[in-house]
Amino acid sequence: MIISDGQEIKCDAITLRAIRDAMETLSGNWKLQILLALGSGPKRFRQIAKEISGISDKMLSKELKALETNLLVTRVVYDTFPPTVEYRKTNYTDSLYEVMLALRNWGLLHRKTIGEK
Repeated sequence: MIISDGQEIKCDAITLRAIRDAMETLSGNWKLQILLALGSGPKRFRQIAKEISGISDKMLSKELKALETNLLVTRVVYDTFPPTVEYRKTNYTDSLYEVMLALRNWGLLHRKTIGEK
């Protein structure tokens, strides 16, 4: 068991399944970057692609669908010609704020620890 900030994390089936679920939902190089991009407000596909360097259109489309399936992103289609599609983070996405902040802080510590490789 690990104790941090007065919280105990047990190595039991419930904890392992919860961690596995979280890792499967957020895995890959792009999902958190997409959520960060949408943190400043709704964006169209092209806007997201420009903001995240290195992501292909195919991968962005795939990741947006996965985020939508997991209720972290909403796809809004406007009745225009041609149709306008916009992506937004959901209120549920806000529940990841502390997780993303913890990952950022750990990432900074890790880079410092391993010598900025």
